[in-house]
Amino acid sequence: MVRQYVADLCAGDRVDSVFALAAKEMREARTGEPYLVLELADRTGRIGGIMFRPGPEAASVPSGTVVRVRGSVTSYRGVLRISAQSVRVVRRYALAELVPAGTRDEAELVAELRALAACVVDSALSAVVRGVFGDRAFFKRFRECPASREYHHAYLGGLLEHTVGVATLCRAMCDLYPHADADLLIAAALLHDIGKVDELRYSPGIEYTDEGRMLGHVVLGERRVYAAVESLEGVVPRDVATRLAHVLIAHHGELEWGSPKRPCTLEALMLHHADNVDAKTAGFIAAAASAGRVDEPWTDAGNLFRRPLWAPRAVEDDRPAAPVDEGQYALTA
Repeated sequence: MVRQYVADLCAGDRVDSVFALAAKEMREARTGEPYLVLELADRTGRIGGIMFRPGPEAASVPSGTVVRVRGSVTSYRGVLRISAQSVRVVRRYALAELVPAGTRDEAELVAELRALAACVVDSALSAVVRGVFGDRAFFKRFRECPASREYHHAYLGGLLEHTVGVATLCRAMCDLYPHADADLLIAAALLHDIGKVDELRYSPGIEYTDEGRMLGHVVLGERRVYAAVESLEGVVPRDVATRLAHVLIAHHGELEWGSPKRPCTLEALMLHHADNVDAKTAGFIAAAASAGRVDEPWTDAGNLFRRPLWAPRAVEDDRPAAPVDEGQYALTA
């Protein structure tokens, strides 16, 4: 069986490959006949699927498993999908084929995270950060976890990379805006998405847990921070704990974006925008890269921004090279 990836599928292709079954739903046609609606995924993306008149084996396949799908790629209302003829569970598979991984070195990112944590001078806030990340079992999951299901840093190690990116932006912003409480802002930046460890599962595909669907990572993360504060038994002053909690629960910015409160402190506002910049920039780069792989100058509208994005190909610079004055690069005493 030749491995086929979602990103490479075209209308008319025959399909015989392995995917993560992200979701399935049994529906009924107007004629009364049942059919299965599928959501399939691998490390390159997601695609819908449909199976008419499914047999007992296909109907009983649980979501969250890995399946071998046979069928063909069809187009329905302009959207590609797999019209499946058979769907069955497979027990042996390579996780690397189903879940993407980041390109940055994990050890390098961990070192950057530790350096950022060392920037938190306030003893109480530093104790909270060390209390959360000092849990080895949690930190292992944190290093592996994606930052989202689909739109930004949606790969193994994405949460670590996103956290380092946001905290680095916040540290730079503190130099520009000295009115901000740098310790509070950097501590919150390091902690702002820790709830994603409980919100997401990432084997065999990136999906939401029940807690993630019902509560979301903002609430789950604040719960972890509250537990860390309580375990320190009075080390963290109440006003500091309250300000930290506000920055964390307000980092999505708007109620309609999943934020229990809108930012009402400078640090909460700054974290919201730093988080948004890192997520949106990474999402744009990922969408543009997908278009570039198929030599398209524009993406489709199925992205974080819900609109086509310009993704021009890199072109070789054919201008004659200017002579280099090597003296200008010399190191002088």
